Amino acid sequence: MYSDPETGLRGIIAIHDTTLGPSCGGTRMWPYESEAEALADALRLSQAMTYKSAAAGLNLGGGKGVIIGDSRTQKTEALLRSWGRFVDTLGGRYLTTTDVGTVGRDLETIRQETQHVVGLDVTLGGSGDTSIMTGLGIYMGMKACASEAWGADSLRGRTVAMQGFGKVASHTAEHLLEEDARVFAADISEGALDRARSMGVQVVGVDEIPGMECDIFAPCALGGVINHKTIKQLRCQIVAGGANNQLATPEDGETLHHRGIIYAPDFLINAGGVINAAAEIGQTYNPERARQQTERIYEKMAEVLATSRKNEMSTAKAANMLAEARLASVRKVRGIYRK
Repeated sequence: MYSDPETGLRGIIAIHDTTLGPSCGGTRMWPYESEAEALADALRLSQAMTYKSAAAGLNLGGGKGVIIGDSRTQKTEALLRSWGRFVDTLGGRYLTTTDVGTVGRDLETIRQETQHVVGLDVTLGGSGDTSIMTGLGIYMGMKACASEAWGADSLRGRTVAMQGFGKVASHTAEHLLEEDARVFAADISEGALDRARSMGVQVVGVDEIPGMECDIFAPCALGGVINHKTIKQLRCQIVAGGANNQLATPEDGETLHHRGIIYAPDFLINAGGVINAAAEIGQTYNPERARQQTERIYEKMAEVLATSRKNEMSTAKAANMLAEARLASVRKVRGIYRK
């Protein structure tokens, strides 16, 4: 927990696990209603990052940073530099990058105070925009689910309803449109909707999207959107999107399973961003290497689906088992990251 009255910074860094390596996760800036809400978000997101890196086969742990504030009106150079100094106090046990409310230019400012930043622009020696690989990974996860649902991984002619149309959703939509899928999107931002229209995506209302008849429902906004209320509205065969912590509770994953809806665990298919960032840590960034690793999300998702089918369990539980097995194995050798 950190507070800097001079700059107005109130922030939290949560480190969930460093068994596999230094914790890595973005800095989110959001106008939380309370510190308790911000803390709960940081803890949930840091755990998701642990599982994400473990399932992806990366040597990274799980962490997350949150800044309490409105990124549109309260973000200043002084605040970001103060945040960088806070990150630096952890001595490399936490590596930060972008998330909701922060962009690449913010990382450049944070980098003035700490070296523990990943995802800087490629012109500065970093791996660049993480949303490009995140979008690719979600697309690969969708295709693996399509193979399970329909016997072939082609998405041509399939209807995809995207809840939220930020950067990640936009990159996912590029792949879907290239394969001649029918893409619909809803967002509260007019700018996002204008971008959707310019790409040929059909725009619908935010209240309409959860209950829309479609093949794939893709949550691409904030978490908790798959809950006991929204599950009743779903008219799809697959849930696969870019949002973190999509399930409001673990029980919601079981409910989807019992309803026969294939769920692509979010931490598994949206790992492209951290895979991309990991490709610059301790080595020269190679975009082709990052792409190859991201495309393997298809294989990981297929493995989870096979485990789910074989053991008659939800995909959410099967994905957790995949991540936990790797953590347990490596924990026998090293339990906490040290530089």
